[in-house]
Order: sequence, then structure tokens, then C-alpha cells
Amino acid sequence: MESESISSLAGILTLQVGIIIFAARFFGRVAKKIGMPQVLGELITGIIIGPYAFGSIHLPGFPHGIFALAEGSLAVSNELYAIATIASIILLFASGLETDIGLFLRYSMVGGIIGIGGVVVSFTAGNLAGAVLLNASFTDPRCLFFGILSTATSVGITARILSDQKKMDSPEGVTILAAAVFDDVLGIIALAIVLGIVALLTGSQDNTEGLKAYAILAIAGKAFGIWLGFTALGLAFSKKLAGFLKLFRNESDFSVLALGIALILAGVFEKQGLAMIIGAYIAGLSLSKTDIAIVIQERIRGVYEFFVPVFFAVMGMMVNIREIISPTVLFIGAIYTGVAVVSKVIGCGGPALLLGFNGKGAFRIGAGMVPRGEVALIIAGIGISSGIINEQLFAVVILMTLITTLAAPPLLTASLKLAGSGTRNPVKGGDSASMDWEFSSREIADLVINKLLDDLRKEGFFIQVMNIDEGLSQARKDNVVLSISENDNVVTIETARANMPFVKRAVYEVVVELSIAIQKLKDSSDPFALKTILSEGDGMTREDLLTLITSECFSIALKGETEEEIAGELVDLLNAQGKLLSRDLVLNDILEREKVMSTVMEHGIALPHAKTDGIDVLTVAAGIKKEGIDLKAPDGKRTWLFVLSVIPKKNNSPYLHLQLLASIATIFADEPTRKAIYNAPNPEVAARLLRTGERRSKDRRGK
Repeated sequence: MESESISSLAGILTLQVGIIIFAARFFGRVAKKIGMPQVLGELITGIIIGPYAFGSIHLPGFPHGIFALAEGSLAVSNELYAIATIASIILLFASGLETDIGLFLRYSMVGGIIGIGGVVVSFTAGNLAGAVLLNASFTDPRCLFFGILSTATSVGITARILSDQKKMDSPEGVTILAAAVFDDVLGIIALAIVLGIVALLTGSQDNTEGLKAYAILAIAGKAFGIWLGFTALGLAFSKKLAGFLKLFRNESDFSVLALGIALILAGVFEKQGLAMIIGAYIAGLSLSKTDIAIVIQERIRGVYEFFVPVFFAVMGMMVNIREIISPTVLFIGAIYTGVAVVSKVIGCGGPALLLGFNGKGAFRIGAGMVPRGEVALIIAGIGISSGIINEQLFAVVILMTLITTLAAPPLLTASLKLAGSGTRNPVKGGDSASMDWEFSSREIADLVINKLLDDLRKEGFFIQVMNIDEGLSQARKDNVVLSISENDNVVTIETARANMPFVKRAVYEVVVELSIAIQKLKDSSDPFALKTILSEGDGMTREDLLTLITSECFSIALKGETEEEIAGELVDLLNAQGKLLSRDLVLNDILEREKVMSTVMEHGIALPHAKTDGIDVLTVAAGIKKEGIDLKAPDGKRTWLFVLSVIPKKNNSPYLHLQLLASIATIFADEPTRKAIYNAPNPEVAARLLRTGERRSKDRRGK
């Protein structure tokens, strides 16, 4: 009976996670398309499909709904919340990897002071607001959580706005991003302290007199000491830790093991009475300065994209819609949100006024620090799961997160569009300049950016990645600040005009080095020998892909006398069937690919192919020219069969294209098949033979 119960529980959990993944991905994309942060779309997903909305609808086999309201303090099941907790650990581990501890320790004193001001003022204001609204003492656990929730900042949203407005390298932009590093680190420390205080309060038999000053100092000292101790150990032994991980050689192996370290440290911190996310953040922070940090970020991307949307959706599921629209929650939420906004504007903007910024610049900095996001939701989840805050207060926090995240972009954008400098005195070299480099593909743009960032690191630059999903980075050394962004195949770099000659030279050198490396690759490889290997017929075929070869897109009487003319005929076949978005773009991309390396193979076949924006699905056309064309094939024979295939540039499964090409080569390597295709009386027979081969065609006809 117990075994059946476990199986049933596992089955329900599996179904729930599957539904969440699809729903969160869909609503996240919708949110992104209408200009909202994807996080909000995922959060709203949870509200819609959660137990307080459609998740509780009666369905066959689910009398209380697929996402039935759970018993206890949580609206979701313990199992689903546990998965969300693992997701929050992955999220904070990634945040730690992206934090530049060198920047925190060495650069931007102005950013540090502003970050400290933002944390202190927002915590104090949030705590006071909680005390007034809830008629409680300052040390009430609910008020402490209101204070810590006010400190969190989601700088990824701000970074995207700064990039769109070409202001990432402005004095305000540089200061916001530097302050955000301090804000993250100090917020984590503050959370550790608050959890220690809450643990003492909830564990005490009599706390009516509140906490004495010495007790608070002792708790703060312990929490800060544990955080600092683990962080110092992690940074001191980071190279040894990276060296240990490298023993596993395979990048996937040591990246997964790095995540395992984050999970272990998270568990240790939980046992010490501190939040698991603090341990995860320290694990990421410890590895952030190692040479494997970027590799780990890239390798855990799939895990990140799987789990993190689940976390935000589960947080949304715990929102009681009736509570969030109740007059009490709306009233408390409106005041608390106002306090959260004003405290960041004053806490960060106030110090900025004393550090060389005018009112305009100070407001821009304050507005840039307003949006709350991931960390606020994680802290809220800790609060409701531990019983510190109830459904009403959780709804207040969600309301605050939604409003600040939605209000910050227009607020910051409007302030950035105001004419005039944000500093009292002209900034030397502050005349901003921006330059775009457009490459032929996203892959080449990725190569250039990765090489550029690697070279800048070797030159002593500190690299700050905004977040794991955004193509935004900032590099800084002394007074040189470079803001680097990537949009498809376009790389954009913003910096002070005085630094632009250096940027141009750096990009030029990167392109030259990559060109030399590619040329060496060409010189050291023998294309003819490679083609001979490709023509071997012992491979496996994918019949589902070969079905793309149809008689409608097959000609047995090609007329072209050159490779270009043949390609044009085949592209026209596809265009006549309405399969192309742009005939000229497809043909141009095919011919450009042929210039790089000919796709003429042995046995009289050519496989012209390319990635292109002129099509939206993998598509194939084929044709026969019986007299053939001399295209310098590896075996010296004339080429008479041409199979053209194109795949969208943004296709997420380029491996399928390779499997298609390999399947065609395997079929055609069979001599009876080649003869049968050559003598095919019509396109229908020729297409069938190329899909299945002569022997399999005979077997099917026999049946």
C-alpha cells in the first residue's frame, strides 16, 4: 500500500512539473514579447494555474484539482516546494558566479557607498513600515522580513534599460551596476543576520521585552562571521577547488559537481540556522574568479532554464488571489510599495548627491535600484514556509515585487531621456560613444565576444556579467569602462569617446586572431580526405528526416551549367511551393556557404546547404542533371545529383540537419541505389529511392 502511495505521489509530482514547465515557458515568452520581464510572466503563470485559481478545478482522477490546495502553511505540496527550493539554490549559485568579487573589493568607492546607503535606508524604512502597518515592534519577525525584503534589487532589468538607452557606460550607469554588486553582497549578509535574530526570537520562551542591544550584536557577529568565514575560505581555496574539479576533465562533469558543491554548502548553512541560498551564493562567489567560472555558467544553463521558471511559478501558486485583491492587502501593499520605492531613491540617490551627482543623476541612480525580483521572492518563500509571514503578507510582498518591477523601467527610461548631464562637473572622457560590429552569424558573434572578454581578463579587466540569460557584460579597469552587448549577430560596445580607439583596436585584433586560427584550421585539414570519410555508407539513417525529400521539390531535368545556376533552380523549386520567406536570401546564404568549402562529395553527389533567415523550417530540394558537371569532386567524377537543404539560423536543433545530411550520404553510398536514382523515370520514383534506397524500395514493393 505504501509503495502504491509513493508511486501515486511521484506520478502527480511528475505531471505537475511537466505542466509548470510548459505554462511557465509560454507565459514567460508572452511577457517578454509585450515588454515585461520574463520573471513576471512566470510568476503570473503560477497564480493562474495555482490552487487558488484553475489548479483546484475538479478533473477526472483529480477530485481536488491537479494543483490541489495543500494542508499546512504552504499552498503547494511539500514535494513541489522542495523542487522550488532546489531551483532557488541554482539561481543564487548562478548569481554568485556572476558577481565580480574583485570589483567589490577594489573598485568604485562611490558605488559601494551608494549600495550601503540603499541597503541601510531601505531596510530601516521597510522595518518601520512593517511596525506601523502591523502595529508591532521593530524586532517582530514580520517587520524584520519586511525590512530585508525592501533591500533586494534586480539589476538585470536595470542593465537592459541602460543598454537600450546607450547609457551603460554613463556615470549613472557605471555607478548603478557597481552599487548593485555591493547591494547583492550586503543583502545576503543582512538576510543572515535577520534569520539569526528570528531564530532567537522564535526559540525564546519569553521575548516580550524584545532583544537587548548586545544580543542583536552577538547575532549579527555570528551571522556575519559565518558568512565571512565561509566566503574567505572559498576565495582562499578557489584555485585549489577549481583544480580539484578539473581532475574530472569533462566540462559537463566538473560543472555538475560545482553545482553539487553549492547544494552541499546550502545544506550546511540550513543546519546552521541560515538560509540555504546564502550557502549557494557563497559557492558561486568562491568560483567566480576561477578560469572555469564561464564554463560552469554555460554548462548549467540547461539546468538553470529548467528549474528557475519552476521556482517563480511555484511562488505564484502560493499567492491567494482573494487575498491580493482584498482591501487590507491593497492598502498595506500600496503603502509598503511606496516605502520600498522611496527608500531606494533616497537611500541610493541621497549619497549620490554628496558624491558629485546633481539631482537628475541622483534620481536616475535611485530609480535604477528600485526593481525587486528574484531574491525578494526567494526571501518571501522562506518567510511563508517557516510561518513567519502569512498568506496576506506574502500577497503584499508579491504585490510590491510586481509593482516595483513594472514601474522601474518607465521611471528610469523617462529620467534617462531628460536632457543634461547627471553630474555637477563635466566628467573627463564622459562623452559617450557606441559602435556596432555586424557579423555573418550569431555563432561568429559569440566567438568574437568570448575571445574579447578572455583577452580583457588577461589585460587585468574585471568582467561583470549582468545575468545568465542576458547578453550583457561590463568590463572595467581603472577609469576604462566598456559595456558590451550582443543582439543576434550584432556586437555593440559602449564607452567614453576617448576609449573608442582602444576598443576598435581590441576588436580588430580579436577578429585577426580568429581569422588566423580559422586559416590554420583550413591549412591543417584536408577537405578531400574529410569528404572521403563522409561518403562511407555504414551510417544510420533517420527515415523521419528523409521524408522531407518530396517529389514536388525534386527535378530530374536540371538545366544549369554551373553550381550557382543549379542552386538557383533548386531554390526556385522551394519557392514555387511557398516554402521560403526570402528566395534571394536563401540563395545568397547557400552560395556564401559554398565559398567557404565546397559541398561536392564522391559518387557524383553534391549536398549544398546553409543556415539562413530566409526560411522557418528545415527544408530540402533535389535534382538530377544526367550529363553532370565537373565540380572537382574528390574522386574526379562528374556531379549529377544535387540535394539542397536549408535550416533556420535560430533553429535550436542544428544536429538534426547534420543527421539529415549523413542519412542522404549513407543512402547514396549504395551503388544499386545510385544507378536506380540516375535512371528514375519521374520525380516520384527518384524521391522515393533517395528516401529509402533501392533495396528497401524493392522490399516494400514486394510486400
